[in-house]
Amino acid sequence: MQIFIDRMVLRGGHIINLNKKGTEEYEASKEEAIKALKAYPGGLQYGGGVDDTNALDFIQAGASHIIVTSYVFNDGRVDYDALKHLSKLVGREHLVLDLSCTRVDDKFFIVTDRWQKVTEEIITYNFLDKLAFYCDEFLIHAADVEGRQSGIDRDLVGLLAAYKRVPVTYAGGVSDYSDIELISYLSDNRMDFTVGSALDIFGGHLSYDRIVKRIGGH
Repeated sequence: MQIFIDRMVLRGGHIINLNKKGTEEYEASKEEAIKALKAYPGGLQYGGGVDDTNALDFIQAGASHIIVTSYVFNDGRVDYDALKHLSKLVGREHLVLDLSCTRVDDKFFIVTDRWQKVTEEIITYNFLDKLAFYCDEFLIHAADVEGRQSGIDRDLVGLLAAYKRVPVTYAGGVSDYSDIELISYLSDNRMDFTVGSALDIFGGHLSYDRIVKRIGGH
């Protein structure tokens, strides 16, 4: 992790703890995440098991934002009371809503609980507008292509590219440089994106340095 931090010249990368909260694995991963947040204060976002009992811990450790999904959902719907409470607790400017989704027919339904539960909420511009009042950014994973390095979900990118009220970061399926160029083209170079396992710093084949140069990092 320290090697990665030393090389990093971009802000806004995210750390996601994929372990189930309450397990030894979660606590061990949380400890390492806290170290990373302290090593690069204000430069990283944190998500995974975040709720109103621990959200401030990550902000105080140096996270620029906390990333939340499951905490603000209840019985397949957004719990606006929980969302308002968390937004007030950490400040709207420190909250990212992860609206990872899966395609059902021609619609994108939000998934929670480590993408195991399909909710009743559908990504639409009106829905995003309601949520944008309480957060600083949306992080939206295309769960159907995430981790497969098989290409991005063009339909989802096209949908998100037209949204302008708050920043949107797309994640999922980036496998080569043409995917990055396509995201740039579809969004008129306005939408952020994430690259994970395909990066050379994680054992993949895409050059971290080349991508940083492409998007104008310092």
